[in-house]
Amino acid sequence: MSSRTDHAAIGTIFAVHGAVAGTFATRVPAIAERLDLSPGELGVALFMPAVSSLILMPMTGRLIHRIGTRTATRLLIAVWCLAPILTAVAPNLPGLCATLLVFGAAAGTADVAMNAQGVATEAHIGRSIMSSLHGLWSIGGFAAAGAGALVVKADLGVLPHFAAMAALLLLISQVAGPRLAATAADEVDDGEPAPPRFALPRGPVLAVALLAFCAVFPEIAGLDWAAVYLTRVLDSGHATAALGYTVFAAGMAICRLLGDRIIRRFGAVPTVRTGAVAGTIGAALVVWAVNAPVTIVGFGLLGVGISVVVPLAFATAGRVGSQSGRAQTGNAIAGVATIAYGAGLAAPGIIGGVASLSSLRISFVLVAVLVATVALTAGVLSSATEGGDEPTEPAGRVEVPAAD
Repeated sequence: MSSRTDHAAIGTIFAVHGAVAGTFATRVPAIAERLDLSPGELGVALFMPAVSSLILMPMTGRLIHRIGTRTATRLLIAVWCLAPILTAVAPNLPGLCATLLVFGAAAGTADVAMNAQGVATEAHIGRSIMSSLHGLWSIGGFAAAGAGALVVKADLGVLPHFAAMAALLLLISQVAGPRLAATAADEVDDGEPAPPRFALPRGPVLAVALLAFCAVFPEIAGLDWAAVYLTRVLDSGHATAALGYTVFAAGMAICRLLGDRIIRRFGAVPTVRTGAVAGTIGAALVVWAVNAPVTIVGFGLLGVGISVVVPLAFATAGRVGSQSGRAQTGNAIAGVATIAYGAGLAAPGIIGGVASLSSLRISFVLVAVLVATVALTAGVLSSATEGGDEPTEPAGRVEVPAAD
């Protein structure tokens, strides 16, 4: 198959994963209403996916080693497509918590597998694609959320909505599955030691994981708090507050879609460092909060600044892992995912806690510090792969192969 086919196949998987998440997000209010959950009870339930995904993601490397990235991706994305149906039939709060544990486990393990496949595909076709893959995840989420809004308006029940979307997305993912690139990561090497059953990152992978943590924390802070910040700090109306969130999310998604072209031209480290400087300026504008337009521009710069960090962290982790043998590739990606998504779990509570002790402005000082840290430590994306066979930027830039 051509590199375009390989790229399209894994891009479809990323979009499907995002679409499942977007579908579920639109019906959370309906699920809570059906079960008569208080905000506190709903918060407990929605904490469950984070728990199960963080527990199981470090184990996914072992599964990838046993069955290969392509098979693991096809299997786990199928489970993820079906997982929301369980939440639609949960009879009560304990039942919802149990189904959301399954939901989170499916989300996290599928995420690790598809990122491992993305890294393998990137190496296979010889050019950067991870940023655009994460951009396609966002597109899938936006599209499914938009469809969900129409479904809600049409007053369709949660179960038929989830069942219909599961069937559609399962079909799309399984059509794309056989077209995923067959790579070295799918070869079985009985002589190579298997990765640990449960392992957290260390050494160069830990450095990359901490860089990802410093990017994911501001990402979640922006997604969860942009609208709240504008309403509570600047007394903006709901429409203006929604615009702040939209500008942040759109800036991040667009730059992820365009990021690979920039990375190929300038290299991973300069791209991340320049973006993080812009993001730091954006976070400073948010903290300054002189008025709503300036603050919205700040959120936009923040979204742009951190957009490509996580995709590049996964790509770098995959290359670091491959230097220690094929079995360690999935393990390295799982380690980065665990730390990075741990930031997503911690961010909302830390932002809220700091705000309750001081103010939301002070909370975003922490965000600015973390984005500045990304700018200062971007070099780990290069140093982590020194001596490897296929670093993204051995001399500071990515070589662009001839067009297909």
